[in-house]
Amino acid sequence: MNIDDLRAAQAPLKERYRSQPDAALITLKAEGRIGEHVTCSIQTGKALVEAGLHPATGGPGAFACSGDMLLEALAACAGVTMASVATSIGVNLRGGTVRAEGDLDFRGTLGVDKDVPVGFQQIRLQFELDTDATAEQLVTLQRLTERYCVVYQTLRQPALIAVSVKPGR
Repeated sequence: MNIDDLRAAQAPLKERYRSQPDAALITLKAEGRIGEHVTCSIQTGKALVEAGLHPATGGPGAFACSGDMLLEALAACAGVTMASVATSIGVNLRGGTVRAEGDLDFRGTLGVDKDVPVGFQQIRLQFELDTDATAEQLVTLQRLTERYCVVYQTLRQPALIAVSVKPGR
């Protein structure tokens, strides 16, 4: 997709969202099915992913780890966002890699030490780009990718989450 294609695809959406702000509010959904062997199957839209316990929490290592999936979502979103930003500002990206790494202390998850937080304590997002962009353009790419990446922004400024539990069928 080139800059003209991207602008052509986004222009009517931007205009609609300016004139009808409520049209921009979209609810994304994910649903899982709790299964045997302490797993939960998630339909991604492209494939069925069966998530389970990480080996560091007693899992067999045969299932996807939700922590890995979170990092994968961050890497995917940041990569797509950077490619979109590069296209929008006229920076030629021939390719590249994006890596998301996160540090977890499983003592918190397993309740071994109540003073250890549950969840990632630090996440690092790194890009290695095949581009002729100047240092100034790379700074702009990073800044705008951080600004517009949905997963990155959600991790930096968490959304309000409401949890409910009810009996089902």
